[in-house]
Amino acid sequence: MRIDPQKLLSSCVEAFCVGVAFAVGAAIVVSVLFGLLAFFAGDAEAAEVQIPRAALQHRATLIREARAAWGLNAPVSIFAAQIHTESWWRNNTVSAAGAQGLAQFIPSTATWLPKVAPEVGKPQPFNPAWSLRACVVYDKYLHDRMSAMSTDKSALSACDRMAFALSAYNGGAGWVNRDRNLAAKKGLNPDRWFGHVETVNAGRKASAIRENRRYVSRIMEYQHVYIRAGWGSGVSCAG
Repeated sequence: MRIDPQKLLSSCVEAFCVGVAFAVGAAIVVSVLFGLLAFFAGDAEAAEVQIPRAALQHRATLIREARAAWGLNAPVSIFAAQIHTESWWRNNTVSAAGAQGLAQFIPSTATWLPKVAPEVGKPQPFNPAWSLRACVVYDKYLHDRMSAMSTDKSALSACDRMAFALSAYNGGAGWVNRDRNLAAKKGLNPDRWFGHVETVNAGRKASAIRENRRYVSRIMEYQHVYIRAGWGSGVSCAG
């Protein structure tokens, strides 16, 4: 049998091209599929957030304490989402950093808080009632200290003010102030959290800043789960 070298070469080139095309096509398909999976994973995560059964036994207490500290229009669903994020409503939770209870107070903060807010009473971080009271009172303490940095006092929206307070709860008010000052120096709006202050880092470790930014975003997102479940109002960030 005589082999035609030219035909053989042509066949090999054709087979090679087909193989390359198949591999490239498969790679593109795989890439697209992974992109779609990643895209829908975020939506699925939000859609799959469920209120833990343990939360139901604390609902009445949280509503009562929130209204006592914030008034009848207290954004209860924000606080519920905060506890969800902090401990998933597990009262015996202790973090690697030593934070304790439903609201994850570290011992030093739990000891300090009654000095500036006597109404919370003696520190009892593993007591659900104390933990919930301390959480909403501390949120109010931080919230009241987040003021507009611009001359236009109306520039600080309810959404941004709450975001600053939540960031302070997680990482400290000092860091929030430093981040806002840095944002102003960079030409960003120090009275806007989303897209402005949240994008800068005044010196925290990368892991700490990631945790802090996710903390605020998750609470703002999870509040809608509790709003739909009838826990009460939240904070609107629309517009």
